[in-house]
Amino acid sequence: MFEVKKVIGSLLMPLPLTLLLLALCLLFVARTNHKSYLTSWLLVIGLWAISTPYFANVLITPTEQKLTPFSTTKHKNVDYVVVLGCGVHPAPQLPANLQLSGCALSRLSEGLRLIHIYPQAQLIVSGAGYGKTTNSAMMAKTAIALGIPANKIIQNPKARDTAEEALLLATRLVDSKVALVTSASHMARAQDLFSAQGVDTLAAPVQFYSYGNSPEYRRFIANASVLHAVTTYAHELIGKQWIALRRMIDPQAL
Repeated sequence: MFEVKKVIGSLLMPLPLTLLLLALCLLFVARTNHKSYLTSWLLVIGLWAISTPYFANVLITPTEQKLTPFSTTKHKNVDYVVVLGCGVHPAPQLPANLQLSGCALSRLSEGLRLIHIYPQAQLIVSGAGYGKTTNSAMMAKTAIALGIPANKIIQNPKARDTAEEALLLATRLVDSKVALVTSASHMARAQDLFSAQGVDTLAAPVQFYSYGNSPEYRRFIANASVLHAVTTYAHELIGKQWIALRRMIDPQAL
């Protein structure tokens, strides 16, 4: 009974419910244009499929299996802990931590964990934002509120993307031992861009999705959070292709 309740509840969420209603509508649509009718069905079924934990597991797990959480036992010393930006929602009436996206908070929490383990290291928080509200400033304020001394924090507020983060931080980080904190989906591209600037980094990935452990009754039900994860990985794929294209045109680019 519990699983039946969960299945029904999952099907009533906005994404699966909308897709089910679209499929129902298609049953009553005139089928005079067979190609359009078939295409519509394929789009609905395709969107449902890529929004399921089953598909996400097939897509994401091979990438995640290549990464492991940062091992503090393998690395005795770290000079810098670099936390890459990941979204900010300006709202001056709220404290800094509530203006950070979930992704940014996940990265920052790992950065703070490492700073406590390596008290001699400097924390670098990165990322531009909107107007006067930057990702780096909100992460810095959050870190200070959680007990990190302000003199241990370096901000990088002008970087609009990962390529700029690597470029603007390169002169400071070259020849240093750097723990790079970013999402597991983003780690390969981020390390590639830092490496292109002559900075070797130690991977400290966060946000592992682990859809292989999803309950059986949810594995084939469309879910908005799963679609978001798949979108994130699609974004990374496009980003890698863009870098490859830029380097093909100009070997010195990125």
